[in-house]
Amino acid sequence: MYENIVLGIANDAVLTVLLVATPILGGALLVGLLISILQATTQIQEMTLVFIPKIVIVLLITVIFGPWMLNILTDFTRNLYASIPQFLAL
Repeated sequence: MYENIVLGIANDAVLTVLLVATPILGGALLVGLLISILQATTQIQEMTLVFIPKIVIVLLITVIFGPWMLNILTDFTRNLYASIPQFLAL
C-alpha cells in the first residue's frame, strides 16, 4: 500500500520535472542544432560559438515561461502538502 503512494508521488514529481524542463531544454536543443547547421555549412569550427546564443535563449525562455513554470511547481507542492493528511490516515 505504501509503495503505491511513493510511486504515485514519484510519478507526479517526474512529470512535473519534465513539464518544467521541456521549454528550456527544447529551446537550447533547437538553438544548438541551428548553430551546428550554420557551422557545418560555413565550415566555422569554433566550439565556443554555441554558448552565447544558448545562454541568451535559455534566459529569454526562463523569463517568458517562468511564471508558468513557477505555477506548475507551486501546484505540485500545494497538492503534495494537501495530501499529507490522507497519507498519514493510511
